[in-house]
Amino acid sequence: MAAAPVHCGMQIFDALRLPRDWLWVQSVIAVSLAVLLALAAHAITMRLLLRAGRRERRGARETVIGRVRRPLQWLFVAIAVSFVSRALPMDRDLRELWERLLGFVFPALMGWFGVGVVAAVRLAVDLNTDITVEDNLHARRRRTRVQILGRIGSFFIAFITICLMLLSVPGIRTIGVTLMASAGIAGLVVGAAAQPALKNLIAGIQMAFTEPIRLDDVIIMDNEWGRIEEIRLTFVVVKLWDERRLVVPVSKFLESSFQNWTRETSQLLGSVFWYFDPATDIAALREIVGQAVQASERWDRRFWNCQVTDVTADAIQVRGLMTARDASTAFDLRCEVREAVLARVRAEMPAALPRRRVLMAGEA
Repeated sequence: MAAAPVHCGMQIFDALRLPRDWLWVQSVIAVSLAVLLALAAHAITMRLLLRAGRRERRGARETVIGRVRRPLQWLFVAIAVSFVSRALPMDRDLRELWERLLGFVFPALMGWFGVGVVAAVRLAVDLNTDITVEDNLHARRRRTRVQILGRIGSFFIAFITICLMLLSVPGIRTIGVTLMASAGIAGLVVGAAAQPALKNLIAGIQMAFTEPIRLDDVIIMDNEWGRIEEIRLTFVVVKLWDERRLVVPVSKFLESSFQNWTRETSQLLGSVFWYFDPATDIAALREIVGQAVQASERWDRRFWNCQVTDVTADAIQVRGLMTARDASTAFDLRCEVREAVLARVRAEMPAALPRRRVLMAGEA
């Protein structure tokens, strides 16, 4: 099988009437021309990809295509050199070594290109979905799903690439087959040891479709308030309100209960509690609360109210409800209204502040 290309290469160089000592020079020239043609074809392909589509999106296309530019360039070169090498004069041992080298390099380049394509798709989705807008539920859903599936796809591409590279070497392929035939007990041991990792891996795949959380979701986990900052293959990073990071295994979001404040919408209903004297004029207090809520730019104009929710021996509990467009705004709105109502009560209704009454001996 290897003699046919060698004989063909010899005939080509004999037809050119070149000395046999110059064959290696001609081989270098042929490979160089193949590399130049491959680079030219790659440049033309990149130019066509950049010009496709709308002109105002060219900057985004350059960023996305930049993820596959380098691996595609090397892939073009490898394919061109592979075709040219079939016509080059080589002896049997050199050709066998060359074919093994190509069998080792091609899977690596294809895997590199596949990972680049996955990264380009993820980047394209990130550029086309804006999560800074108020109604960002659809954008966060797309980003979360693409990010999780992209990490899973990159993992499997890398795994298949390594397997193909190892199978291209006969010695390693034989060892691999032998190990696979006698790996019963070892497989059970490894499976038991890797159970937590496999559990989180499967949970990550399940999370990509069930979507209990998404990027930028506001959650309460382990009595900590924070936002989903990053979703990895086996763990999730939650950015807490005080800039700390809470790292949570993926499986915990499927096995434990947690609060998701932005599951369907980012709009929230916030509450503020005050404690006043039982003799307080509730109608006047309700008017003060309403004016404080309506004067705030953080209120989204959907709903507010003020009610007495509890009575004790020394004070009454007054609750104010108000709506906001998201969790951060709701927190700031609650603080603003709480401070404004206390300031108005101190200035206009000081008798409403709670006090402790003591009945002295001899008083009626």
